[in-house]
Amino acid sequence: MPAPKSARQPLRQEVVDGIKTYILGNRLRPGDPLPTETALCETLGASRSSVREAIRILTALDIVEVRHGHGTYVGRLSLSALVESLTFRGLLSPDDDFQVMSDLVEVRELFERGMAERLVASLTGEQVDRLQGYVDVMRDAEAGKGHGFVDADRSFHALLVAPLGNDLVGQLSAAFWDVYVIVAPHLDVFTHEHEATTIAHHQRIVDALRAGDVAEFAAALSDHYAPVRRRIAEARARR
Repeated sequence: MPAPKSARQPLRQEVVDGIKTYILGNRLRPGDPLPTETALCETLGASRSSVREAIRILTALDIVEVRHGHGTYVGRLSLSALVESLTFRGLLSPDDDFQVMSDLVEVRELFERGMAERLVASLTGEQVDRLQGYVDVMRDAEAGKGHGFVDADRSFHALLVAPLGNDLVGQLSAAFWDVYVIVAPHLDVFTHEHEATTIAHHQRIVDALRAGDVAEFAAALSDHYAPVRRRIAEARARR
């Protein structure tokens, strides 16, 4: 007879924690191989079924990666699980979706404004030129001369924080943008009427970077996110 769920849970979590401890203790990096299933059973003193269940859990979290026919490896350690969780929360409830959007906008603004001085000092002239290029793509798309408005917007913000060299900030920024893009169409908040304003705000950010003006850069970011928050609040009130 199978053990009750309450009895199995601690063992499963113990094996999950054991594998994570093994990765940390052996200073493994993403892409490094893990021991075989048999070796993990021996090392952790766990059954084969417990190890397999733990591997499934860690795979869902992107902590490990199973390459069929090759073995198990340390995963990319990305934030894919966070993206999926936030996205599903936003799509699941008519009330939660607006809260998710509001939270994401606030966090993205905190990232960029909170590091304004470092960003202005770190971005090179070449990178600022690339930011201008993304604004130009957005402008052409808005005028009907091209496509890729959303992709250019995303690339703009990804490049904006890239010079920090902080992988966590980069991953979080990308994760929040993924959720933002997926959830936004379901909110019926953003229309083509807002594209011109968005372009103007991005242009102001670029101009502030070229001038090396930290205060103007931070103000431009605030003005960029303020109407987004306002539109979310208005849509929430209508619903």
